[in-house]
Amino acid sequence: MYRSARFVAMVAVAGLAASACGGSASGGADETAGDTLVVGVDLPLQGASKDASEATVNAMKLYLEQVGGKAGKYKVELKVYDDSTAAKGAWDDATCAKNAQDHVANASEVAVMGTYNSGCAKLEVPVLNADPKGPMLMVSHANTNPGLTKAWDPGEPEKYFPNGKRNYARVIATDDYQGAAGAQFVAKDLGVKKCYVLNDNQTYGQGVAKAFAEEAEKQGITVLGNEPWDAKQPNYTALFTSIKAKKPDCVFLGGIFDNNGGQLIKDKVKVLGDNEKVKVLAPDGFTGYPEFDELAQAQGSYMTFMGLASESLREQGGMGAKLLDAYKKKYGEDPASNYALYGVEALQVILSAIEKSDGTRKGVRDAVFEGEGITIPADESAVGKEMSVSPETGDVNVIDVSVLHLESKTEKFHKSWPVG
Repeated sequence: MYRSARFVAMVAVAGLAASACGGSASGGADETAGDTLVVGVDLPLQGASKDASEATVNAMKLYLEQVGGKAGKYKVELKVYDDSTAAKGAWDDATCAKNAQDHVANASEVAVMGTYNSGCAKLEVPVLNADPKGPMLMVSHANTNPGLTKAWDPGEPEKYFPNGKRNYARVIATDDYQGAAGAQFVAKDLGVKKCYVLNDNQTYGQGVAKAFAEEAEKQGITVLGNEPWDAKQPNYTALFTSIKAKKPDCVFLGGIFDNNGGQLIKDKVKVLGDNEKVKVLAPDGFTGYPEFDELAQAQGSYMTFMGLASESLREQGGMGAKLLDAYKKKYGEDPASNYALYGVEALQVILSAIEKSDGTRKGVRDAVFEGEGITIPADESAVGKEMSVSPETGDVNVIDVSVLHLESKTEKFHKSWPVG
């Protein structure tokens, strides 16, 4: 694990940022041969997720620069993989499947930070798990679908680990908590009585919508329906016209903004009225998108985020605030996504595993899933709290839910929501 004294000593170290994003060696090939280990970074770099992904990569580059580009005796560099396509403007099944094969084929690569989308992770994890030189570790900063680590849909999570050993971890809590927190919030704080649930028909959206609907009913909210929206539709006027007849006072948008979320919110307001009249709650799949934040029709929306918002991290001080200040100084603005520092947290887990390992894929994976696992102390943690990854499940010990409110084109921290 990283020692804070070493972190402070390395803050001024520079020189890796330009080389880390793209996989070229941080020094010459001869200088680093045999000593340099690669951490893959697997994110959607095209479409609506571009800003959030670039902020996450930049935050990780900055942190790696600050610790001297090393984990224990090993030099470390990042290699960035794009799991999206220009045509789709979002993560893509075939690209995720190819990336998984490319991770395994890269002999220097020992672990993967990613993915952003749970559906992509479900395609990649089994391939990394079956790697004969591994299993190969993946640590996500943003996957919230429960099935990756716990019983959820049929066959989960066992089907993602064909060799019987887990290799997937995350530093963020899951949608069973997020959906429940969102339902409790709209029931208790907003006084919602009738809510219509929509999902984008993808792994993440279906899961968070399911969790929200189940908890909403427990909270006394009438769930008027739970149906998918088709991301390929030119508009959703007919959809919301049918919903209007049911007289909802809330709409839950379970999914990601990439799936035509802009048109969805425009037509929601057009047919059902503004977001004060009929409340809108969206999960973290709608956070960190400047395009969404700037829409007039999106103003007044509430969103949940599975973690602490950057605004909260800065206010609480500590390592998170220092990283945010360093990021703003280097890049001229705050990260576009609250997930950026969770990308750093996931990288901290990987670097700690590398430091404890023998430098092999198996050794890096075993450092997380065998023995006591990995703990990042509070004073070194990018999110300001002691963070432990369970060696039994790969889940994190910290469960935070933030409620955000979109005001004046800014995702403003509204409140923390207690989970329980």
